[in-house]
Amino acid sequence: MTDTSTTAPRAAGRRQQGGPPLIAVGLAYGVLTLTGVILSIRTPQPSAGAAAVLAYDRSHQTLMQVAGFFQFAAAAPLAIWTATVYRRLRTLGVTAPGAVIALSGGLLAAASLALSGLISWTISQTASAADPALARMLGDLVFAAGGAGFVVPLGLLVAGVSVPALLLRLTPRPWAWFGLVVAAVSELSSLVLLTSGLDATLPAGRFGSLIWLVAVSLLLPHSRHEVRGPGRE
Repeated sequence: MTDTSTTAPRAAGRRQQGGPPLIAVGLAYGVLTLTGVILSIRTPQPSAGAAAVLAYDRSHQTLMQVAGFFQFAAAAPLAIWTATVYRRLRTLGVTAPGAVIALSGGLLAAASLALSGLISWTISQTASAADPALARMLGDLVFAAGGAGFVVPLGLLVAGVSVPALLLRLTPRPWAWFGLVVAAVSELSSLVLLTSGLDATLPAGRFGSLIWLVAVSLLLPHSRHEVRGPGRE
């Protein structure tokens, strides 16, 4: 005889292990990211001279402190979204490497974003006593970690979800293809470390991924029963 009083709670517990709502976490990541980007929009580029970088740091210490906070804070919802979408993909029957690639890319992107924010905060605390060479070095670290160091692994997250979404029809095909294009642009941004001619790939990958992430948060099924095959197009 089966004890339904114990099996029912267990079944309910299994149904409730899907994690937080993807859209809520995705929007939190988006708001924090956009705020950090807006606050950092006037930050000197790597082509700026060391003296100009130091002058900016000293005259915008509070702004850099707040921007660093928002960049660091955005890493947490990105990591949560990544872990949740990985679990969702496994629930939907994705056993190919795509799910693990998405998990690895998302966690690396979150770590790079957190590092960029912490370095920005450090600059805000040390600008008064820094010299031009140190200011230039820290500025380059912020650009490397928050630029290619963030966008390239973010592209792995997008690709890791978009490929199974396309093959298994987990989302409408146009959104899966859009994700693959964004992922390709994001991977191309690695060349920014060699040439400034591809700087445009950084905002394209960053904001394209954000648009894709919000869309996938709404479109990705919760279970296999919601996958409708060709009709989802």
